Amino acid sequence: MLKILNRTNGKYPDSQVYWSYNGQVHSIADQPYFDMPVNSAGRMYFYVGTPGGQYFDFIEFTVGANVFNGNTTRVDAFGLKLAMRLHTRDGYDVAVGEDQATFAEDRSVTFQKFINEVPAQFKVLAQSQAPYRIIAPGSDPTFRAGGVNANYYTAYANSVGVNAPTSDVFGCAGTLSENPGMCSALNRHVATLPQSQWSDPSLYYQAGPANYYAKFWHDHGIGKLAYGFPYDDYAGQSSFVSHANPQYLLIAVGW
Repeated sequence: MLKILNRTNGKYPDSQVYWSYNGQVHSIADQPYFDMPVNSAGRMYFYVGTPGGQYFDFIEFTVGANVFNGNTTRVDAFGLKLAMRLHTRDGYDVAVGEDQATFAEDRSVTFQKFINEVPAQFKVLAQSQAPYRIIAPGSDPTFRAGGVNANYYTAYANSVGVNAPTSDVFGCAGTLSENPGMCSALNRHVATLPQSQWSDPSLYYQAGPANYYAKFWHDHGIGKLAYGFPYDDYAGQSSFVSHANPQYLLIAVGW
């Protein structure tokens, strides 16, 4: 059983916070609960203001007969602050997503905080589609072929024998699509360290080049967990949760 919570700090009433799944669209004033059926894979979308509008985000999940698997994600972009709490019948209880301090601040503060905390090359990610999205670097033209930051990862990747464009490093695509360890190591700037150290979070993002977009969401995530790039689950750093005997899932939608 899912319950969607309005955590927009009064910006939107319950009648203007919406969820959408499999063709159903409801405000949480109309229907805050949803009994999730067994499914092979799915997404539930959330909107504020108007359903189908530009202020939106989503969670991903698969639900088995007796198990829940799911996550919040920043792999493509940040749209709305989201957090989810899974409680199971055996007492297991876990929360992932943006942290309480991030939920407490206005959206404009979060955008400015991102700009303040990332290096110059990454600031555009919070500007090009503002105020709607902070996009992932792999989706930004400046980090793609012909862009001013197209060679951001070139020398570092080459130093460990990887010949891949910068956008493929951020997106774990091309030759890196089958190499989660190396892709995550490049994003976290630990690729030149012994592979035995690639799973030590205390070493991540200590120097550039690195995926500072992902670092931001880790810095402001519950338990420092986030899905900042496709293989962020390497070494257990993503916001993925999985457990048997699920009882309920609370999903907070923020502004």
